[in-house]
Amino acid sequence: MAAAATLLTAASLAVAPPAAAEDSFSGQCEYPNATYPGRPWYLQRVQLDELWSESRGKGVRVAVIDTGVDVKNPQLKNAVDVKSGRNFLPKGLKDENGDPIDRGNENGTTDTVGHGTKVAGIIAARPAAGTGFVGLAPEATIIPIQQNDAEGHGDTDTLTNSINYAAQAGADVINISQDTAGAVEPDPKLEAAVKEALAQEIVVVASAGNDGLGGNTKKTYPASYEGVLAVAASDRNNERASFSQSGDFVDVAAPGVDIISTVPQGGHCADNGTSFSAPYVAGLAALIKAEHPTWSRRQIVAQIEQTAERTIAGHDRLVGWGVVDPVRALTEDDRPIESPRPDEGLTSAEAPAAAKLPLGETADERNARLATYVAVGAAVLVAGLGGTAVAIRDARRRPRTAGVRRNHTAM
Repeated sequence: MAAAATLLTAASLAVAPPAAAEDSFSGQCEYPNATYPGRPWYLQRVQLDELWSESRGKGVRVAVIDTGVDVKNPQLKNAVDVKSGRNFLPKGLKDENGDPIDRGNENGTTDTVGHGTKVAGIIAARPAAGTGFVGLAPEATIIPIQQNDAEGHGDTDTLTNSINYAAQAGADVINISQDTAGAVEPDPKLEAAVKEALAQEIVVVASAGNDGLGGNTKKTYPASYEGVLAVAASDRNNERASFSQSGDFVDVAAPGVDIISTVPQGGHCADNGTSFSAPYVAGLAALIKAEHPTWSRRQIVAQIEQTAERTIAGHDRLVGWGVVDPVRALTEDDRPIESPRPDEGLTSAEAPAAAKLPLGETADERNARLATYVAVGAAVLVAGLGGTAVAIRDARRRPRTAGVRRNHTAM
């Protein structure tokens, strides 16, 4: 049997500095941290009232397979199904000094890294006073599944077990914000677990990876598996973030730069990475699932891809089908589709049509009108010629007076 591959969380990167309003929430994050007072940039671009008038994700269960989800953050307390949580980290772990490592709670609600707590917040954080941050699907339910930690003890075995459990726990959507180290294709049992989840009509969302700076286009796993919705990161300009992995396996992109989210024990921090793009899409999938509970997972994925913002027809290796547009995905949903249509969803300028003159007359009336124009025109011409002749005659009869200036009054 092949050895289990090591898994890496698609963690934070040193990229362009965040805006001034986010300076105190970037860099090294403490737990707990301050509360972010404003609305993060990536939520400002979404008409949340319009979005939530369609769906808020109620009743949809999203499994977050990560480093755990800390429910001490007030915005996550009521968003997490604690009873369904699990911890798949190996038992008897020891650090480099041989001392035992605390695995945390068996229900997956311990997160010493903060990664899983951020992911969960992007999906389903509840509204709270004093902050404009909120999850995209604020009525969805998180299933916390802990299978990785700060030391990277997660591997394909723990991830396989986590995916199998998520399906058993009734997940409608599974979010996986991690990939194998070095883009190594893992043991086939991981792919088998993914296939089984897909067969159960679960939407599986995975981050594309953060090794794109050098033009790396290697496939990452599990994002590259057929049927998995692979998510790249976009920046504030709706372009691929410089670190985001690219390749034919990328399906869509979502905000992944200067992303504000919840952290353990309370408060917020900013972070970067495809790790935080994936849950944005997972939250969108939850909204669509709640709005259309009978749609298949393929139809949900196709809806996300079809309504994404793109500048070219078809698929792009950098951002896939484009940067996801939550409002379009929830409002342009008259009928389900099985796959995105390359030539639809794009707008192009059209040459203006010549304006029509509504005359409201028959052919006979038009002929009579034109005849009238001709007759009137001839009369005007005759009158004009007659007037000119009279003027010439009078000029010839006028006496000529020498030495008199014009406008001079005679004495």
